[in-house]
Amino acid sequence: MKQAGFSLVEIMISLALGAILSVTVIQVMVSQSVTDKLNRALASVQENGRYAVVKLQQDIMLTGRYDMLSVKLDRSQDVTEEAVFLQNNALVLPNTFASRAILGVTQGSNGSNDTLVISKVDSRDCRGYSLGYAAGAEFPVVNEYFIEDRKLKCRGFDLRVLRGQQVATGHNNHNAFTLLDNVEGFQVLYGLANHANGSALATPNQYVTADNITQPERVVAIRIALLIRSDDAININNTRGFALLNETAVLPTTSHLYRQFEATIMLRNIQNMIKRSRV
Repeated sequence: MKQAGFSLVEIMISLALGAILSVTVIQVMVSQSVTDKLNRALASVQENGRYAVVKLQQDIMLTGRYDMLSVKLDRSQDVTEEAVFLQNNALVLPNTFASRAILGVTQGSNGSNDTLVISKVDSRDCRGYSLGYAAGAEFPVVNEYFIEDRKLKCRGFDLRVLRGQQVATGHNNHNAFTLLDNVEGFQVLYGLANHANGSALATPNQYVTADNITQPERVVAIRIALLIRSDDAININNTRGFALLNETAVLPTTSHLYRQFEATIMLRNIQNMIKRSRV
């Protein structure tokens, strides 16, 4: 019985179909890989952004807090005088403390990042240090937030040490603690209440930059903006610029995924102080 094999034409057609199928499979796999990488980058940026905003909100919300009735409050200093000082300097301006005159809110020049410095009473600074106080004891703390090497960092101080009332202990040389990597931008605006309008609502009627604050006790809200990028480059063509608050839009220079986050935090302790002063 005579058996016929495949003809040359049939073999070439089979090879061509196989090549087309292989290319299609490879393209699907590459496309799926790119999609997965983009989804992971997006999820990572969203998670990091939410973490940073919540972390800052939790601390900023307590700006100006000084509960003289708290049984946890360390009373080694005159707490009545200290409460007045802290609440009038809940937002710390440069030259507030002679021992560290540079410490204070700053407006970055030419679109560079801002620095935020707040004071409150708490049991730990922003790094988690109790600064030499007994466990659980509350004391006046000053927290500084800033960007360094694309990292959101914080540094904590004992307000009493800054005022020269006692010697610093347990501060770890005031080394900065990294809260989050891959933070490209950090901008801050401050909401001012108009004390002269006779209102007891203490709501902000304008937002200004740090260099336009002359009366920190008028700041009743803080608006923050962060620009965060993905951990890894994902070969994306960034054609959209990002404008943080009052700054000029900036076009990313790398192929990372970027996302912008904003939040406005009301300073209820300062608002309540203003309301009480009008009663």
